[in-house]
Amino acid sequence: MVERQTEPAGQEYDATPFLPRRGGLPAYRRAAARCQGCPLFREASGTVFGAGDTSARIMFVGEQPGDQEDRAGEPFVGPAGRLLREALHEAGIVESQAYFTNAIKHFKFEVAGRGKRRIHKPPSLREMSACRPWLTAELRLVDPDLVVALGATAGKALLGPSFRVTKDRGALLPLSQDERQPAGRAGGMVVATLHPSAILRSDERETAYAGLVSDLRVAADALG
Repeated sequence: MVERQTEPAGQEYDATPFLPRRGGLPAYRRAAARCQGCPLFREASGTVFGAGDTSARIMFVGEQPGDQEDRAGEPFVGPAGRLLREALHEAGIVESQAYFTNAIKHFKFEVAGRGKRRIHKPPSLREMSACRPWLTAELRLVDPDLVVALGATAGKALLGPSFRVTKDRGALLPLSQDERQPAGRAGGMVVATLHPSAILRSDERETAYAGLVSDLRVAADALG
């Protein structure tokens, strides 16, 4: 069990010291399990690293694990993940040939109600920045041709703070070489769309879901 230490005043949030010096995705997954790069590790059940085809041509990046993902230790296994998989099937994307991860590797939440239900809280900019080395490593190691950003947090992690889902969704956007690191293929692209959890909360779920499928078809067409 990881010892949960008191955070010193003014401590920098940064996962970099916890990254392994060498190795593939298994080495990074093991190292991520011990990450204390920001305070989120203290309350979460554990790190939720990416999963899927390690040589996938397409990678899906969400915001952070939810309650069920935190308990299972796997990404996209809750209601949002099930909805995403339905949309992938409709868009013609083969789930077994994709890689799934999140911009943030720990579940951030607050406890509400007598049942102690854990409610999702959006990550801060400092937490996003702290966790970025893990995402950068996954991009380098998986080296996908196309990345799908699910929601605003993922979009900002991949494309910068000016990203807006409402403005940039459904379009092929260049993934910068800086994010992919020198080993990445040139010409990698991003398609942004809504996070499936936003669709589950929507008052116009059918319309929002159709938009998700449409955006994913853009990604499928780009892969050829």
